Amino acid sequence: MRNSIGEFREGLLIAFNAIRANKMRSVLTALGIIIGIVSVTLMGTAIEGLNRAFNKSIAMIGADVLYVQKWPWGGGEDWWKIRNRQDIRIQQAKALEKQAELARSVSPATGTRRNAKYGRKLLEGVTIVGTNAEFLQTTGVNVAFGRFFTPMESDGGRPVCAIGSEIAANLFPNENPIGKTIKLGAGNFRIVGVLEKQGSFLGLESLDNRAYIPINRFFKEFGSRRGGIQIMVKAISIKDLEEAKEEVRGIMRKARGVRPKQPDDFAINQQDILIQTFNTIGVVIAGVGLFITGLSLFVGGIGIMNIMFVSVTERTREIGIRMAIGAPRRTILQQFLMESAALCLLGGVIGLAIAFPLSLIIDTILPTAMPLSIVAIAILVSLFVGVVSGFLPAYRASRLDPVDALRYE
Repeated sequence: MRNSIGEFREGLLIAFNAIRANKMRSVLTALGIIIGIVSVTLMGTAIEGLNRAFNKSIAMIGADVLYVQKWPWGGGEDWWKIRNRQDIRIQQAKALEKQAELARSVSPATGTRRNAKYGRKLLEGVTIVGTNAEFLQTTGVNVAFGRFFTPMESDGGRPVCAIGSEIAANLFPNENPIGKTIKLGAGNFRIVGVLEKQGSFLGLESLDNRAYIPINRFFKEFGSRRGGIQIMVKAISIKDLEEAKEEVRGIMRKARGVRPKQPDDFAINQQDILIQTFNTIGVVIAGVGLFITGLSLFVGGIGIMNIMFVSVTERTREIGIRMAIGAPRRTILQQFLMESAALCLLGGVIGLAIAFPLSLIIDTILPTAMPLSIVAIAILVSLFVGVVSGFLPAYRASRLDPVDALRYE
């Protein structure tokens, strides 16, 4: 056991001395591994970041919420046929509110973009959402302070609003916004509440840059013919979701005058559709990324193998001397495998050092995350490539004849 540990330690020492003796050659040889590790690390951080952002965003949709819309989320249908469908209207949302027995709450929603103004402060491109008083219960969003508008305010189309945390921070940095009046588009609205911070959906649109107003007021201010609405239906429980979906389908078909043998002229979207679509896209992205990464590592591995053959040739006499004084072939094999693995490990460490700041830069555009698992995978991949690439040169070195090796000039 002690002999094995001693041989291992001696092999590592010789390997690092050989790398140190040829610094420039070692770095250039490891360049392919460096590029491969940077690729695999950035791919891993991007996929991990997107997964986390997607899981966070998909939780906002709600597993027990159905979205009745004109357009299906998954696509796959005739675009022109869907485009010619009638828009979803508020009357159909009212039909669901009255007739859906398996719905805990029903919230119509529509939106537009306008400027928000308070005093001399101006915010451009604020999303204004028209909805009803059940919006919080349907979506699970919470109020940070203040309140949401009441059913009476919603039905009466009162000029009140609840704003996102981003709007509150930008327009009211040093004062309480509750009770203040802001201008949304051309209309004045009294703020009754500020919602909790929600972040962004899939790292794209900020959900905190929104103002919510009663949908009846929305129609008065911005018109009722704006491409229709969507209707969010929260089921009584997750186990009743499929039954609730069929109930919603029946009510909508009746409300829209769809005949028994005709297909639905609307879509009922839910969380599972997005998950399936995202997983499909994720597999494709991962496959392309793995191909590119594998190609980089393959080229890097060929470079490592080539330089190890050169190293074996240069040190043939040294190998002969070690064999002559009693070093077994196993020790020679182990030594060159260690040298190849150490060279790749050096490339892996340099690759990680480059990938980390690059991931921080990419994070400003797309969500990324570099957990320890990705770091461990990068290190293990570099070691694996080192062992595989160095095996043939190491095997050749271990099979040299000691007499011929000593005569080598």
